[in-house]
Amino acid sequence: MKTQATLPFLPFTRPGIDEETIAAVAEVLRSGWLASGPKVAQLEAELSAYLGGRSVRSQTSATAGLEMALQACGIGPGDEVITPAMSFVATANVIARVGARPVFVDVDLDSRNIDLAQAEAAITPRTRAIMPVHFAGLPVDMDRLYAIAERHQLRVIEDAAHAIGSTWRGRRIGSFGDLVCFSFHPNKNMTTIEGGAISGGSPEELRTIELQRWHGQVKSGADGFDTLIPGGKSNLSDVAAAVGLGQLKRLADFNARRRELVARYFELWGRGAPLRLPERGDAGHSWHLFAPLLPLGEMRISRAQFIETLRGHGIGAGVHYPAIHLFTAYRKLGYRDGQFPNAERIGRETVTLPLFPAMQLSDVDRVVRTVNEVLGAAVAGRASA
Repeated sequence: MKTQATLPFLPFTRPGIDEETIAAVAEVLRSGWLASGPKVAQLEAELSAYLGGRSVRSQTSATAGLEMALQACGIGPGDEVITPAMSFVATANVIARVGARPVFVDVDLDSRNIDLAQAEAAITPRTRAIMPVHFAGLPVDMDRLYAIAERHQLRVIEDAAHAIGSTWRGRRIGSFGDLVCFSFHPNKNMTTIEGGAISGGSPEELRTIELQRWHGQVKSGADGFDTLIPGGKSNLSDVAAAVGLGQLKRLADFNARRRELVARYFELWGRGAPLRLPERGDAGHSWHLFAPLLPLGEMRISRAQFIETLRGHGIGAGVHYPAIHLFTAYRKLGYRDGQFPNAERIGRETVTLPLFPAMQLSDVDRVVRTVNEVLGAAVAGRASA
């Protein structure tokens, strides 16, 4: 029987790439066509079919997609975009990069999703859009979100980086709504190594997205070129698309396995968990992350020490995410401590525990057992200090 010391290291996430996908990548490498080509076109077509026939355009990252979505909506200097104070910083960065102002609002402590009451209260005459985040794959209340947007004539740019395969009332995120941006980073539910995609958009907006991702260029005839806007370069490669095609085939199984693993976490911890569990949601939750909150006020060790202790037991952990408004770049805009208490508490206390499809239920048992032991010692030590 393996002892704790001899068990393999368990990271908090790991992509699952099968041999068929590796062979498909090798085929692309041998083809001589490595940049955007037939595989990118195929991936966009298959993603479109997966999302009910909506238009899909791929990019090199969800960050690029979010920025291009803002540009497609004509959002820029003087505009405001409402977004949660707790997310990966890219959510706010793209707003600032187009010259608009990110207007932060707090999140719910357990769902980690944007507080829609606060979002509506934050609307001003300068507000052009709301950019919600489907945190960890748990959908925002879409009915309420779009009702607010319709009342105030706002665009919605969904940061669905965590939510490929999530559903709201039986409908896949990205199959409806306004502009929806996905991430295919290696730690997401499906990957293209690095990459992303936008679902939705009018013909004019799709044209803007296409121009933004390839230098603003258009071709005419065999030798004609024009540059219509000073675009960037965010086109996906066929190598990346080959990986994405293999992943998309397995996405339903990946997400089903994630739900099984999370069910095991909830089963073992139940109501007496030594940490605060995230909102469980329903079958529409795709569970990109499993990120409970530590009882830091009761512990004699810091979060960093907790993570290092887990690592010493062969278990990886992450932090998703610090509160955005407390970063230097956003303090410069006037944001300060105490404005968004839930986001700040999550930023202090959150810890991401292992969750990926190749895990076994016994791996969950190991994580729960180890966390219980570490927290038990940390809390007992605090009580006796």
